[in-house]
Amino acid sequence: MNEPLVLLPGLMCDARLFQPQIEVLSRSRPVTVAPVSGGERIEEIASGLLDQLPHRFALAGQSMGGVVGLELIRRAPERVTRLCLMSTDAQADTPQIAASREDLIIGALGGRLEEVMRQLVGTDTLAPGPRRIPILNDLLAMANDLGAETFVRQMRALQRRPDQQGSLRRIRVPTLIMCGAHDTLTPVKRHSFMSDLIPEAAFEIVENAGHLLPLEAPDAVNKALETWLNIPQRFV
Repeated sequence: MNEPLVLLPGLMCDARLFQPQIEVLSRSRPVTVAPVSGGERIEEIASGLLDQLPHRFALAGQSMGGVVGLELIRRAPERVTRLCLMSTDAQADTPQIAASREDLIIGALGGRLEEVMRQLVGTDTLAPGPRRIPILNDLLAMANDLGAETFVRQMRALQRRPDQQGSLRRIRVPTLIMCGAHDTLTPVKRHSFMSDLIPEAAFEIVENAGHLLPLEAPDAVNKALETWLNIPQRFV
């Protein structure tokens, strides 16, 4: 049996973000999508997930899911067999960014969640083309279903998240860093920086995608994940 794959969705996303990956990858291994909304600190979210996840698993996280993924492998490196980080960032919030999240929280609690989400992940963070608006609408539907309380918890967790740059050099499992060429939210240079710090990490830029890689470029993401899942576990 192939090792289980755990997928961690990004901010205000659920399993729908990874639907194209679930359909393909679940043919050969167990696939779990775990929520990243179980607390107001990244450490709390990671601790809660470790109590529920398989003993050993491959881990792929997008955006906030990648932030949680880095905390999981920091806490339990013996349980994570391989790591994929998509559209994410290992750095902590600057004081300015952390402060700017307060207005977003107020807006969400005031009934303007959709407007707030458009501010955070607008069309300019996605690749141009006819699928840009439908994919953004998919994100808004997930956010509306999750609701303002989840948004507030996730904002608080991101405000307080630890800086993981020092942890990157200690990762010893097959690692894939992926980003969309059009992602202005977590740009290519941040992913290149992470790739440089992680020993022997593979780095892939997807040309026709932005921040929501799994939905924008499902075929390219599936192909890259399948290659990553077949890398021998040299470091384990």
